[in-house]
Amino acid sequence: MAVAEVIRLLGTNPVYRSRVAYQEVSDPIPARHGMLDVPLPEEIESYLTQKNIQLYSHQCEAINALMAGKNVIITTPTASGKTLAFNIPVFASLAANSDARALYLYPTKALSNDQYATLATMEKYTGILAKPAIYDGDTPQSKRAAIREHSRIVISNPHELHQVLSWHAKWSSFFSNLQFVVIDEAHRYRGIFGSQIAFLIRRLLRIARFYGSDPQFVLSTATLANPEEFARRLVGRSFKLVDSDGSPHGTRHFVLYNPFYDGIGERSAHQETKDLLLSCVKSDLQTLCFTGSRKMAELVTIWAREDAHRTSARLAQSIWAYRAGYLPEERRTIERQLKNGEIRGVVSTNALELGIDIGSLDAVIIDGYPGTMMSVRQQAGRSGRNGGESLAVLVAQSNPLDQYFMHHPEAFFSRSHEHAIINTNNPYIVSGHLLCAAAELPICEEKDAGVFGESFAPLLAGLAETGLLKKTSRGWVYAGRGRATDAVRLDSMAGESFRILCNGRMLETMDRAQAYREAHKGAIMLHQGETYVVKEMDLETHTVRVSETEVDYYTQPLKEVDLRVLETLETRDVNGVKCAFGDAEVTEQYTAYKIKRGDTILGVEPLVLPPLTFRTKAFWVVLPDTLAASVVSSNLDLAGGLHGAEHALIALMPLHVMCDRWDIGGLSSPSFGENGDPVIFVYDGYEGGIGLAEKAFTLLPSLFSSAYELVRDCSCRKGCPSCIYSPKCGNDNM
Repeated sequence: MAVAEVIRLLGTNPVYRSRVAYQEVSDPIPARHGMLDVPLPEEIESYLTQKNIQLYSHQCEAINALMAGKNVIITTPTASGKTLAFNIPVFASLAANSDARALYLYPTKALSNDQYATLATMEKYTGILAKPAIYDGDTPQSKRAAIREHSRIVISNPHELHQVLSWHAKWSSFFSNLQFVVIDEAHRYRGIFGSQIAFLIRRLLRIARFYGSDPQFVLSTATLANPEEFARRLVGRSFKLVDSDGSPHGTRHFVLYNPFYDGIGERSAHQETKDLLLSCVKSDLQTLCFTGSRKMAELVTIWAREDAHRTSARLAQSIWAYRAGYLPEERRTIERQLKNGEIRGVVSTNALELGIDIGSLDAVIIDGYPGTMMSVRQQAGRSGRNGGESLAVLVAQSNPLDQYFMHHPEAFFSRSHEHAIINTNNPYIVSGHLLCAAAELPICEEKDAGVFGESFAPLLAGLAETGLLKKTSRGWVYAGRGRATDAVRLDSMAGESFRILCNGRMLETMDRAQAYREAHKGAIMLHQGETYVVKEMDLETHTVRVSETEVDYYTQPLKEVDLRVLETLETRDVNGVKCAFGDAEVTEQYTAYKIKRGDTILGVEPLVLPPLTFRTKAFWVVLPDTLAASVVSSNLDLAGGLHGAEHALIALMPLHVMCDRWDIGGLSSPSFGENGDPVIFVYDGYEGGIGLAEKAFTLLPSLFSSAYELVRDCSCRKGCPSCIYSPKCGNDNM
């Protein structure tokens, strides 16, 4: 009854009660079991019996489709048993064919280790020889050859595969017998990263084809609005969708909690999160709290321990932080103590959002909307994993998206998930993978045109002109000096990379746009929760030198944006307003930066940096002359209204398209171009575009409606951080 105790507290305590914006209760759901079309191998049936496992309906549906030779994407919730649904067909193929191989790709090392333990257990109980092994950057050289030759299930990650493909001859026995490719947590591969991974998979398939194999694919992912389209774009094949969950669930309580219910907020959302965490732990709820950064995970843990210590030293010691950056043995210890109940509260980054097995939890607290409904469902799904009653609380920040949900709970709970975007037409991404593919195997224009898309032939010619490709009797081959794979970074666009150095030690790398924004001279920069000040930015050597610091202020860059429409590709009319989508050239010029403490401006320093000019995709909205005239005749500010509307559209885009507001840019003008039209532009912030503005253009009526509701329902009169102020505005929300 501990969940009921906390629910009662939220409803009766005057402080909590005023902040509870909405509560939804979901009834318990019993398990639904299924039937298999064909019998499983005797060894696997024995394993299921020993483990007392009865397959759920969605597991049977996935197994039936995979055994029938189909590619499958599974989108059932966290803890519904997706892993077993693809492990069974893989082990069945290993049992049927002694040469069969499978490749499992995971986005994190923690997940790889988790899956290795699961596969090793399954091998032990079934007696089916799998020899699972992890092959990544940590794998000792002494073990690599044996894994390539003898492991029948290889667990790796995209970054390692990117390097492995150029050495495919060493993997000939593996690739020639590759029957399954499993891509778990596939929703992580979206935007730029996903677009890069899409071509990495096409390169993998090209090599598999060379060695005579044609593997099936299994994608396991959180729920998406466009799962079949996403899978097709990621892999280039059609997929069978499995999305009907047959696993049991207990009663679920989901609370929307708004510290800024009065438009002010006496304390930060992080402090409110700490209080809720303590209330749950004191009520004997094993609780997981998600925060948006490593630093905040540490701070909330410290605050909670300090407060808990006043009650009980033992209680304080049962609250821990968990994040990337800890040593693997530290993370394993925390995971183990969570499972056995020694730890009652954990404050984590999204490192625990993924499918790492940490057992059953009673409650989840989410410190700020994590950016997507998909992440909300993943994080909230961590509670109630044993089928018991559970609690999830979303603590709102003051930003527009969080406040939109607090004022529109029906939109939150009825909302379909976002569209995950993958763009296989970006010429800059395609070019990089053409170089990698040519270094792996000669490119044949007839055979490989279907792999690399419509822009294939012109890109080949362009790369040949620069001397990076060369045409031979065998096909196009790589002719560059360095390794092609070193020129293609999977997690960003190809291009100039700035190294961030502290006392000669490299902290991280940034592309030019991010470096201009976050690592200009004088900038206060955060890295893994530590604060640094930028001492020097060398544009010649692409080097940024920083030193550790402790300051109580932060910096905010100011920029000017210029935009030129290159080509209009599509137009539409939305409620009498002309809207268009097309190619644009954007120039961003960083001119200065503000030094701020809270909302107080301490100073403004000039910046002298070369302009950033890039071609991208954009949509734009042209206001009717009558509307513009009405605003002006009412003595209202047309330029300010357009600017605020631009911010509202950008703030609500992540509601519809899976992106971060930092992935998109905007420009508004009361008199744009030769015609002097009042226009709002929203563009992809990456060279060539990554499909965000394009998808938003198809969803404009919904985007307009939600942006309007955001502004209409905010209690402020002139704009505030909860509606139209943006932390990334280049001219400081003027």
